[in-house]
Amino acid sequence: MIVRDVTRVTVLANVVVVVVGLIVLTLLPRWNSGGDGARTAVAARPSEPAPATASAEAPPGDKEPVTATPESAKKVKANEAGLVPVIMYHRLLPKRIASIDRTPGQFRKELERLARKNYVPITAAEFVSGEIDIPAGSHPVVLTFDDGHSSHFALDSDGAPKRDTAVGIIYEVAAKYPEFRPVATFWVNRTPFGLNDRAEQTRAVKWLVERGFEVANHTYDHPDLRSLPTKRVSEQIVRQERLLAKLGTGPSTTLALPYGSRPRKLSVAHDGKWDGTRYDFDGVFLAGAEPAVSPFAKKFERYAIPRIQSNGKHGECSRWCTTYWLDWLDDHPKKRYTSDGDPKSVSIPRKLRDTVASKRAGKIVVY
Repeated sequence: MIVRDVTRVTVLANVVVVVVGLIVLTLLPRWNSGGDGARTAVAARPSEPAPATASAEAPPGDKEPVTATPESAKKVKANEAGLVPVIMYHRLLPKRIASIDRTPGQFRKELERLARKNYVPITAAEFVSGEIDIPAGSHPVVLTFDDGHSSHFALDSDGAPKRDTAVGIIYEVAAKYPEFRPVATFWVNRTPFGLNDRAEQTRAVKWLVERGFEVANHTYDHPDLRSLPTKRVSEQIVRQERLLAKLGTGPSTTLALPYGSRPRKLSVAHDGKWDGTRYDFDGVFLAGAEPAVSPFAKKFERYAIPRIQSNGKHGECSRWCTTYWLDWLDDHPKKRYTSDGDPKSVSIPRKLRDTVASKRAGKIVVY
């Protein structure tokens, strides 16, 4: 088990993110260039990626269903009560400006590490709902991007994701590692992907959603919600929900709190209304600082899900960020969520039986 106090480290890490984020947004202009860098070829990158299927390795009709048994679960050392890295990204810049920025090269390297270690991406919505349909023996990872920056997604003249954008790199890595499912979650504000034209916003959102990506609510203006009265918090959420509806995506099932800052009335972050419009999220995500517990675990807190900032091991990141935590999970494989390959069951070692919430798990396989 993780011996640190989860609440204490999460709160402290969120404070760090709030301070850094406020400074960045105050002092820096929003980077609105295409972010595609040098126009060199990407090996095996499809010119127009097809809409994503439920599995990276085969269309739904061709995938042979897996029925987990104690024997099959033991063989792959399944632990679906284990920890899941939910990784937080912001801008991808050729040269980092803020500490939370990453370069395309750093992002590519991290994804390739995840792919080599048998991680398979799922969306935040899939994680919260427990719809984790990945191959036996693999591990879920949730790739999340805040603010809808132009470096996250843009299309080139051929209608393909631009090189060195987040989506372009995700597809590049998926082409190199076929089981690395090309999906992610983008939590956006009032100008998704740096686009001001409504038709372009709609095209971008439609392109992503049709290919299995999640585009969801990060509030309209990205305020620190703790500084706002309850009514203003609801207004910020509802205005963004209305925008997303106009762009063609359904009601958001997840919300990422700007700066990871929780409103003074905690419940308003996941359930409320403003100007006649209601919202009700299945999951609310913070800004730090540890892997999330399984959605099937009794300790799962759906309205305070921690994320891990993508970064190295320098300074405050020595115990907060992805390099540290991915190393830790490699060194503690029994703590990590490992799939049994059967999305209809939850497989766990016998000693973990009491850690699983039976109502959430459905069919439980114990070995």
